[in-house]
Amino acid sequence: MLETFYNNFGFTGALITAFLLFICFIFWMAGLAGICMKNEDNTKKTIRIIIAVLIPPYPFFWMIWDMISQKRDLRGI
Repeated sequence: MLETFYNNFGFTGALITAFLLFICFIFWMAGLAGICMKNEDNTKKTIRIIIAVLIPPYPFFWMIWDMISQKRDLRGI
């Protein structure tokens, strides 16, 4: 499998692809951690965690939304 991956992308392509997949995994885990740390009632939190695990892009969008809302809170808007 690694040989096929290397043959298809070459050294640089395989390195870049592996790095981007690793970064996506780290951001997914960070989003899950952020959702778990949110102070909400248990049913809403459980539903969000299930959605975040089953639909991996959800934590990315949640993190972006959370960063925007924190910026607004700090500015006092």
